[in-house]
Order: sequence, then structure tokens, then C-alpha cells
Amino acid sequence: MRLKVFVSLLLFLVSACGGGGKDKGEVSRTGSRPVAVTHPDFGDADPHPWSGRTPKSYAVHGLDVSRWQSSIDWATARDAGISFVFIKATEGVEELDPMFREHWRNAGRAGIPRAGYHFYYFCAPAEAQAKWFIANVPREAGGLPHVLDMEWNPYSPTCTLRPDGAVVRAEAKKFLDILERHYGQRPILYTSVDFWEDTDIGKLYGTRFWLRSVADHPSERYPGARWDFWQYTGTGLVPGVSGKVDINVFHGSQQAWKSYPN
Repeated sequence: MRLKVFVSLLLFLVSACGGGGKDKGEVSRTGSRPVAVTHPDFGDADPHPWSGRTPKSYAVHGLDVSRWQSSIDWATARDAGISFVFIKATEGVEELDPMFREHWRNAGRAGIPRAGYHFYYFCAPAEAQAKWFIANVPREAGGLPHVLDMEWNPYSPTCTLRPDGAVVRAEAKKFLDILERHYGQRPILYTSVDFWEDTDIGKLYGTRFWLRSVADHPSERYPGARWDFWQYTGTGLVPGVSGKVDINVFHGSQQAWKSYPN
């Protein structure tokens, strides 16, 4: 009897130390990949006349969001067919996106698999940027791989540096290696067509890619590239989201999504 009482008390204390448990509907920590609607057909404020394989032909769709999206009704977005979200977390070595924590918390409560992304700043060392990301984005078992966003930023008020491809690839590898050691899985690298062509970032061995291509299928704009995610529009219209938003597809079946990234 005393043993039973001791075990019950121990379980209670462990639960209390964990902050009261997860919110109802919060994203599973065991890698669950729920898909409420397969092959959704979202609206677009500036639709592209796709030829060949279209975004709708892919089973699993998701968003990427940042400060430019205000509060989102995540349950409505989920029920409309949003099955994952990449959320801007950090930039450089001192900027934290002001909507990161709200988007992170509320997407999790809606049960939507999520990851953070870091916008790379070419005037700061990769090690310092990785440290800043780690300081702001929690570890969670079974979560999606986080993302390194690398693209040119000609409108930056403080840094328009464009290193050559060898330097870019070396810095990217440092960042990815540090995050992999901390989070336990290799991050994804997001990029655009011009950056891909200018830097040969596709040569980075062992890297998963998320590619932007809003006018053609990735096979047309990134010939021969292997990719996991495709950002097909920046002007999408999704229930639960006010205004235009980026929409992406997962390069795989619904079954493959359940065990991604394994």
C-alpha cells in the first residue's frame, strides 16, 4: 500500500514539473502526422496556369508563416487541409520574429506538425546564428526538421553581401551541423532559383531541400534536384488565415508523410 501511494505521489510530481501537461489537441510529441484533407485545392489571389504536374496532385499541403500573418485560426486551417507549418523564428544573431511564439503555441494546440526556420544573415558567422536559433526554438521529440532559409536579400538595410558559392556552402554546412547535433535531426534548407544557380547550394551533400518555384514545377526550374517540399505560391488563400500566405506541398504520399523524415 505504501508503495502504491509513493508511486502515485511521484507521478503527480512529474506531471506538475512538466507544466500541467499538453493542451488539448496539441501536436503529438511522438511524430504523428495527421492529414485532415488530402489533395486540397486552395484559392490563390494570383493563380498560375499550371501545366504538367500541379500542386493539387500532391496529397499533403502546408504553410510557412511569419510576422506578416496575424493571429491564425489553426483549427480551421487544419480542417481545410493544412497538414504542417514552418514558422519563422529567427534572423541573424539578434532578431526573433514577434509572431513566432504565438504561431508555435497555437499551431501545436491545433495538432499541426511544426518546425521553425532561420533566415540567414550573410554578415554574421554561422556559429553565432545557430546559437541564436537554438536559444529561441525548443527541442521536441518527433517534431519536423527545422529549416535554414538561404536566399539573397538585396533590400537588407544592413547587409547585401553575396559570398561566393564555396563560402555559402561551407557556412550552410556549419549551421546545419550545429542544429543537427542539438535537435537530433538534419535541418532542411530552403532556397530560391537564383540562389540555387548562383551558389550551387544543391551540391551540399546529405541535405534535404525545400524549393521555391511559383511559376513552374521544380523539375523545370531545378533540373535534377532532389527535394522534400515545394513552395508553389506566395499569394495563397487558406481558410483561417487572413490575407495572402505561402503554401507548400510535401514531395511524397500520405503514407510517406506519416514517418517523415525517416
